[in-house]
Amino acid sequence: MSKKMDTRINILKTETLSDNWYSLNKVTFEYQKRNGALETQSREVYDRGNGATILLYHKEKGTIILTEQFRLPTFLNGNSTGMLIESCAGLLDEDNPEDCAKKEAEEETGFRISKVEKIFESYMSPGAVTEILHFFIAEYQEGMKVSEGGGLDEEHEDIEVLEMKFGEAYEMIFTGKIKDAKTIMLLQYAKIHDLCTKSK
Repeated sequence: MSKKMDTRINILKTETLSDNWYSLNKVTFEYQKRNGALETQSREVYDRGNGATILLYHKEKGTIILTEQFRLPTFLNGNSTGMLIESCAGLLDEDNPEDCAKKEAEEETGFRISKVEKIFESYMSPGAVTEILHFFIAEYQEGMKVSEGGGLDEEHEDIEVLEMKFGEAYEMIFTGKIKDAKTIMLLQYAKIHDLCTKSK
């Protein structure tokens, strides 16, 4: 269902600055402030589509599956190796969020998951990027492994699959070994809901 646009906002002009991989637009708009005054502003907005991310967890073993891969923007901003530990994720493209989460889990980790649970969604960088990310969790078992994972060659992915104890991963937030926002959010959710604590 489409949502009614806020009448305080009037888009005046949209200019495409780049349409190489995704779209970078300069949007000029009129905005009515809380005091009633009208103000014209311009912002650059990056549109790469929406995405999904998923945390795979094994309740009995107390483990989770994460991935590690090279991320150029982090390398350019102080990450000396460019390697980042993350929950698996990807853009929706033509998929719905649930199917995307399942597909990315299999491509990146090698586990074929049949049942996922959506827990929330979030704008990840609302000052500049349009993307909404859909967050999922799913239990995995050894019998669900159908490949070694690692991502797709045609997408130039070179992904290492990491299975680790939840406590070890959670501690990495505070040591700085995990700095990826979506992963931190999923690990915090898992901590709050005791996903990796074996049932009594």
